[in-house]
Amino acid sequence: MNLMLRLIYGGGLRLNECLRLRVKDLDFTQNIIFVRDGKGGKDRSTLLPEQLKPILKKQLQRVLLLHQQDMADGFGEVWMPEALSRKYPSACRESGWQFVFPSDKLSVDPRSKATRRHHLSSSALQKAMKKAVRAAGLNKPASVHTLRHSFATHLLLKGVDLRQIQDYLGHANVETTMIYTHVVKDMRTPGVSPLDFLDEMCENSQ
Repeated sequence: MNLMLRLIYGGGLRLNECLRLRVKDLDFTQNIIFVRDGKGGKDRSTLLPEQLKPILKKQLQRVLLLHQQDMADGFGEVWMPEALSRKYPSACRESGWQFVFPSDKLSVDPRSKATRRHHLSSSALQKAMKKAVRAAGLNKPASVHTLRHSFATHLLLKGVDLRQIQDYLGHANVETTMIYTHVVKDMRTPGVSPLDFLDEMCENSQ
């Protein structure tokens, strides 16, 4: 869960976008996360944090071993969007389409009745976030989505272009991203009253 929360913050992902990540969506060469069918049905790419790459590679090794075991047991299918399922009927068994964060247990799809390994649940991730907030002793409310807000705010503080942040977040309109500029104004280092550096000015003038 810790890895998922760090990935959400590091890439500005929505909760469900993190849960639905597939093995093929991580590009370790270019440090890119591909988000498929995000909000509004749009695809985009965002940042893959360098420091998470070793941990993610270990996670993918675990995923592939689990998939191999499922295949050996006569399972190994993963849920696919309907259009892709029709176009590539065998893709559901390919390693690249497996979820990066799979569930520990197989489950039966209530619609198709197929036994599959789905991704982890959103409630489990939300509980992990609440636990982390309590452990940190934070008094302000914070949710998984707060990490996405922090991603945008911290990039703005670092001087990253607003349009670039818009692309990372997948906002349709830059006006939505501009909300963070108001937050950043409140976080900048406040000015110093001239009375507080008057003595220094006098010393420098002598």
